[in-house]
Amino acid sequence: MSKKKKKYYTVWKGKRTGIFETWNDCKAQIKDYEGAQYKSFETFDAAKKALNGSYFDFIGKNNKFSSSLSSDQLKKIGQPNYHSISVDAASSGNPGIMEYRGVDTKSKKQLFIQGPFEQGTNNIGEFLALVHGLAFLKQNNSDRLLYTDSRTAMSWIKKKTCNTKLKRNDKNKALFELVERAVNWLKTNTYSTIIVKWETKAWGEIPADFGRK
Repeated sequence: MSKKKKKYYTVWKGKRTGIFETWNDCKAQIKDYEGAQYKSFETFDAAKKALNGSYFDFIGKNNKFSSSLSSDQLKKIGQPNYHSISVDAASSGNPGIMEYRGVDTKSKKQLFIQGPFEQGTNNIGEFLALVHGLAFLKQNNSDRLLYTDSRTAMSWIKKKTCNTKLKRNDKNKALFELVERAVNWLKTNTYSTIIVKWETKAWGEIPADFGRK
């Protein structure tokens, strides 16, 4: 059985900032802290260098990507439509601390972010991110596309429901209230936004990715 590789966690914004050597220590700094900023690194030096920089210089970075698809497959898929926004979620555990955000697909400029929520799942985050994206584009009277890498979230949007198996409790009460608002928005609003599946195998991680894989 292979030994799990050690990680170092940089916290730019939290109850305490700095570099932490275990996930539990990192989690203690970001739990219940609105707008927490953190990321894992493979070495202490990388984490230290990151701490001296900006959180936004590191999230969503995917410089090592190389597509495994053939040139014919890539040609058939084509390139992303940059007249769009992209959404994604990140969950540390399932359930675990979860957050989601939306960015401009081309510039990766952050347009909105929610969380971290104490107890959520990636699917719930992806669903909420899509609804938030739909509301954001409608409010701004925008004709941009909306990218997601979650087929599950797309199906929930189509059905106008959040079909999660997560049970409601005191820890995730605020999250479920947000889910209820999202479902209600879907049932009481119309929209013309086209939701498109992000082709990860061809293009790499979606621009809204938190880069914590």
